[in-house]
Amino acid sequence: MLPFILRRLAQAVVVMLTVALLAFVLFRYIGDPVTIMLGQDATDQDRIELRQSLGLDRSAPVQFAHFVANAARGDFGLSLRQGQKVSELLRDRLPATVELSIAAAVLALIIGLPLGVYTALRRKGKGSQIILAFSLLGVSLPTFLIGILLILIFSVMLGWLPSYGRGEVVKLGWWSTGLLTVDGWKHLILPAITLSLFQLTLILRLVRSEMLEVLRTDYIKFARARGLRKRAIHFGHALKNTLVPVITITGLQLGGIIAFAIVTETVFQWPGMGLLFIQAVQFADVPVMAAYLCLIALVFVCINLVVDLLYFVVDPRLRSSLGHSGGH
Repeated sequence: MLPFILRRLAQAVVVMLTVALLAFVLFRYIGDPVTIMLGQDATDQDRIELRQSLGLDRSAPVQFAHFVANAARGDFGLSLRQGQKVSELLRDRLPATVELSIAAAVLALIIGLPLGVYTALRRKGKGSQIILAFSLLGVSLPTFLIGILLILIFSVMLGWLPSYGRGEVVKLGWWSTGLLTVDGWKHLILPAITLSLFQLTLILRLVRSEMLEVLRTDYIKFARARGLRKRAIHFGHALKNTLVPVITITGLQLGGIIAFAIVTETVFQWPGMGLLFIQAVQFADVPVMAAYLCLIALVFVCINLVVDLLYFVVDPRLRSSLGHSGGH
């Protein structure tokens, strides 16, 4: 087990160093931070002093080493647009993105899982065909169009739900949450549905295909031959074996939801990290862009590491293969 964990940690470190290199290149070669911070009218002396204070007069390897050391402490410098610490900007925006992403993931799971089971068990029924037909919309329609349609229907035409912002939030230390207010829940509904639709469709179709595959296996046929009830076969045996890949995909998709919440946050003006990143791109705020890139990479690396460890715990074949390879 320990060599497996160490190998995965080493791979994670390599990935993070690669992303840090990309972020550093972005930081160093896209635009001139001195010009952005001082403007065109600054004197040469002002430029030289600021360049020295930012460490831009040092060699590239030295700058990269400082960049990695600072990034490991969560220090990405100051936002060129707002003049505030990037770490503070991300900390303020993090709760909104996390709440939206978790709400979307939970929504996708609690709806996609039962619908996937239903369409597998009633694969020839009209209800299943209708569900599968509608699920194509979640795959084919772009996220921004889904968001605009939901705003048009539920905000403009019906006036039931707000179309932008996060609503009333409550501060719990540095963390802000809208889950403790009715207004916060109202503002969360449309963005969460928009962000969850693609993941919901993915889970639905994955559960359906895995369930159909499991129902064709020999041990399910044997269970039927023993006279077990359909409920016991479907939910006690088939569903249990279906859930392993589903949990894996859902875990990996959580990272994708956080990373690709950018479009949803932009459509609904949701004050999360994705909207902050879009604003940083518009103003060439490179420190914010670099920090966002590193943070998203860290999220993916951590989720992949957890999923790999869960695989190790759940799948005895992996443990036995590692044991044999370790013995040789």
